Amino acid sequence: MNTAAIISSLIEQRFLPQGGLRQVFLVACGGSLVDMYPANYLLNSEATTLHSYMMTANEFVYAAPKTLGKQSLTIVCSHGGNTPESVAAAKLAQSRGSVTVTLTHNEHASLIDFSDSNLLYAWGEDSQVINNPMAIILSLCVEALQQSEGFDGYADFLTGMAQIDEVIAKARCQVQVSSAAFADRYAQESLFYILSSGASYGHAYGFAICSLMEMQWLNAASIHSGEYFHGPFEVTDATTPWILMINEGRTRALDERARSFLQQYGEKVEIVDARELGLGVVPASVVDYFNPVLFYSIMCEYRAALAQVRQHPLETRRYMGQVAY
Repeated sequence: MNTAAIISSLIEQRFLPQGGLRQVFLVACGGSLVDMYPANYLLNSEATTLHSYMMTANEFVYAAPKTLGKQSLTIVCSHGGNTPESVAAAKLAQSRGSVTVTLTHNEHASLIDFSDSNLLYAWGEDSQVINNPMAIILSLCVEALQQSEGFDGYADFLTGMAQIDEVIAKARCQVQVSSAAFADRYAQESLFYILSSGASYGHAYGFAICSLMEMQWLNAASIHSGEYFHGPFEVTDATTPWILMINEGRTRALDERARSFLQQYGEKVEIVDARELGLGVVPASVVDYFNPVLFYSIMCEYRAALAQVRQHPLETRRYMGQVAY
């Protein structure tokens, strides 16, 4: 997908006549909102004049910031494209004069009706980032940053995008044994705590609410590695499972500190380390933003292995799409 061309066209045709692009709103629900976290993290880390906001769709509908308007780019993602809250969010954004870019894998999605530019992505077991909404949204926001104020890490980001598919492919092979062992060891557990930091904290949240709570009906909570020592570490014991995703990059020290404590006082600790999975080949200036792209694919292996051992298919739902809500 040529995200550079999409952003260039929108800036020239829609934003320059209004005085330029000022805000990016990242709006979605559930797993699609999780996919937006790295882009929001990047913009908040790197931008000096471009402001980024990330909101769950229904809150956006009921409590949209006053800055939403003609100098805003609103990116709305819905996997099936018919999530009512996300469709309503895109409709609201357009009514306020914002440019809307939507992402879905459904060419007949209602979401497309409220889009200035829709990106239709393929879906399947393919690990290519071109079909990964998280990476697509990240790329869109990098282009918005580069073309509105410039981004010193732009060339390194493109290098990272060219490298990440190979890193993911090797890492998926690397974790086949460890993910199977994880599933065997923890198949009877009912509660998990998920730790990470930086751009990957969003995926810690996503693995908790989507992979474990939604897809496996297991209790789970995400905890930022930097917050672990400010309350949560008091429940560390020999009986409760912890999953720690250790980042490569600036926030690695936070994750390593949590690892040291967990290994001293806990017994059920699963470590997934981006450095050990080969992410260090990505340029250091942008490696922070590729951690969650890698973790998404790797943790899919873990959840698939767990689902197989528990004989609880990932597609099984009790309420979602089954009852009125």
